[in-house]
Amino acid sequence: MRHRMIVLAALLVGTFTELSGADEPPRALPNIILVMPDDVGYGDYSCLGNPVIKTPSVDAFWKQSVHFTDFHVSPTCAPTRSALLSGRHEFKNGVTHTILERERLALSTITLAQILKSAGYTNGIFGKWHLGDEAAYQPERRGFDEVYIHGGGGIGQTYPGSCGDAPGNHYTNPALLHNGTFEKTQGYCTDLFFGQAIRWMDEKRKAKVPFFAYIPLNVAHGPLECPKENFEHYRGKVPDNVAKFFGMIETLDSNFGKLLGNLKEWGIEENTLVIFIGGDNGGTAGVPLFNGGRRAGKGTPYQGGTHAACFWRWPAKFQEARDIPVLTAHIDFFPTIAEIIGAPLTKELQKQVEGRSLLPLLMDPKAEWPDRTLVTHVGRWPRGQASAAKFATCSIRDSRFTLVNNTELYDLHSDPGEAKNVITAHPEEVAKLRAAYDEWWNDVQPFLINEDAVGPKMNPFKERYWKQFGGGPTAEELRQMDPQQNSFK
Repeated sequence: MRHRMIVLAALLVGTFTELSGADEPPRALPNIILVMPDDVGYGDYSCLGNPVIKTPSVDAFWKQSVHFTDFHVSPTCAPTRSALLSGRHEFKNGVTHTILERERLALSTITLAQILKSAGYTNGIFGKWHLGDEAAYQPERRGFDEVYIHGGGGIGQTYPGSCGDAPGNHYTNPALLHNGTFEKTQGYCTDLFFGQAIRWMDEKRKAKVPFFAYIPLNVAHGPLECPKENFEHYRGKVPDNVAKFFGMIETLDSNFGKLLGNLKEWGIEENTLVIFIGGDNGGTAGVPLFNGGRRAGKGTPYQGGTHAACFWRWPAKFQEARDIPVLTAHIDFFPTIAEIIGAPLTKELQKQVEGRSLLPLLMDPKAEWPDRTLVTHVGRWPRGQASAAKFATCSIRDSRFTLVNNTELYDLHSDPGEAKNVITAHPEEVAKLRAAYDEWWNDVQPFLINEDAVGPKMNPFKERYWKQFGGGPTAEELRQMDPQQNSFK
């Protein structure tokens, strides 16, 4: 084991000598922070053109960052989280939905947090996990040392089976699971998640331990609840639901600014890599007001369903803000971080990871980047209906064209808003994309391991909560339990 660690340390030093330049001393491993809100679209930031919302902290960060301007995530939330942490399409992790046990990250998947941990990092998650609420799927079993989360897909939400939050939770004063124990908190959820993340990072930087802080927030996912003062900033300017939505994004922006301020105050800003992914899927409440010129939003295979803001800042290495317009995606996050920390991909990981390292582009925006295809599939088909859903709400695209639902082709160079179907004008491109999609569909079938999964009789977070504080399910919940399905109806 000692020999293995010496070899790994040598690999890390070699990588950072190369990154720093032959005449520079090896650089210490960077701290890594990933911030990603929920249900916030590309068009929901003032720096990207929104005419109403104010996001001064994100705007300032944008001015200091490298921007991937054609960056894509999945069309819904759990799938994106799955792809980020695995480096491969969510379907290959068994994640084809956001509920009904189909949000569970396959236990065979090796997570980025596990790779970071093997390289000497300590890892913390603060916010929304949404990759399985049963004990075996929880983040502390997937490489995270510090866990401060809610359950299910949103605070207060519970669905049949295992996916659900603590009973009676709200965005203000929620009960949050902290390293295996529920804490009854005081405050708004965004403040709580950032506050705990900042305290934890402060401890780790004092201990001189490199850290990975994963801050996947639940805002601005419904229900739309925000502090009154944030709502008042937009009331009367937009419909009330959008005012609440923008108010929730404001809590993200102000807390993000505090986090960045702490990095500077602590003297660790220079060698801390901060990545801001603007949303885990396409836009939602803000889409009717401004959508960055893209069609549709969350839960669709159009560009508006997957296009996301993606900003990278690492002052020690990337000293110039710039746009990088090539086709990139969430699956590229894993291999990029692995290369940055000098963690080689084993044969097992090479089979898992489908993404590409973005590091060459981050170091040189003119680096070679061969064309590629990316597949989007909304999933969410009824139980047992995967075969029939092959061409339902799906798309496959390369750097120029996107084939949607096997019947629509759009030229994204001339028509980024996907308004004109040109499928009859480009038969060769259609044939190429159809063949690539058929190959992908056949490839993922053996990985759809959660399709027939049956959830536990009792929601795990609720059961855990009642065990700690007492109480139990209501009469209505007991009435709805279906013993044949081991789930709620």
